[in-house]
Amino acid sequence: MRVALITSRPGHPLLSATTALLSPHHQVEVIDPEASDGPAPYAEVPGGPLADVHLLKARTPRAIALARALEHRGGVVLNSAAATELCQDRTEMAALARRAGLPFARTRTVGALRQLAGTRLARPVVVKSRHSRRGDLVARVDGAEDLRALCAVWAAEPVVVQPFTANDGWDRKVWVIAGQLFAALRRSELAGAERGPAVPLGPDDVPEGWYELARKVGSVFRLDVYGLDLIETADGPLIVDINAFPGARGQAGAPQALAELVLRKGAAVQALAQAQAAQGAAGQAAAGHAAAPPATAP
Repeated sequence: MRVALITSRPGHPLLSATTALLSPHHQVEVIDPEASDGPAPYAEVPGGPLADVHLLKARTPRAIALARALEHRGGVVLNSAAATELCQDRTEMAALARRAGLPFARTRTVGALRQLAGTRLARPVVVKSRHSRRGDLVARVDGAEDLRALCAVWAAEPVVVQPFTANDGWDRKVWVIAGQLFAALRRSELAGAERGPAVPLGPDDVPEGWYELARKVGSVFRLDVYGLDLIETADGPLIVDINAFPGARGQAGAPQALAELVLRKGAAVQALAQAQAAQGAAGQAAAGHAAAPPATAP
């Protein structure tokens, strides 16, 4: 089986551990979507045979464009380009989640952070970059002074604004790989440099409601590998973010779950290809038989 990793970071712990599990019996290769100097990063896959499964562990426009090109050629990509791109846009993410009845934080969009300057805030809010990416803006804003400080760096940044909801200061990190759930506690993103590492949670530490909520997120967003950030509120768990193909660092069993997903998807791809080949061969044989001249009597 051929497996392709679409990533610029093949050494990421989840990917490297999964590669170690697969590589003794399967071919694992890396497609770096940022490596090409051309307008589109298709040089690494120029019409040759597709891998059986492609893992999209990248979120840049070039990576998503590459994933779309592979899908257009019939390739299987996990997660899909469309699902990955949707999770980059916090405006669209919130709208879909709330339409689906998920307990997602109320979210409004502002074209640029500077547009909030001079706004009188009735209560604290959380301001985030509209487009999720490494090093993006996530900050609590209590008033005009906080806004001025953020605008000194982020004035032109498109943002979403969510009401700050009182909680215990810990994010519940929930990761799902093909239906298998992993979880941890980590200090809120609002803690900044003081967050510290995530603290893994065992199965007995995870409320049943988290499982149901996580599975519904996967169904609504059509994701196979994903994560959600929850906070516990007086009204129950509240989703504040959803991520396509997160790292799930330090989660025992996560590489095994990902490897099993790859093998299951790859086996389905190979079985379909074999069935189509057999059907095509049978059709050709039938056509050849029909075209053969009738036998003449001696």
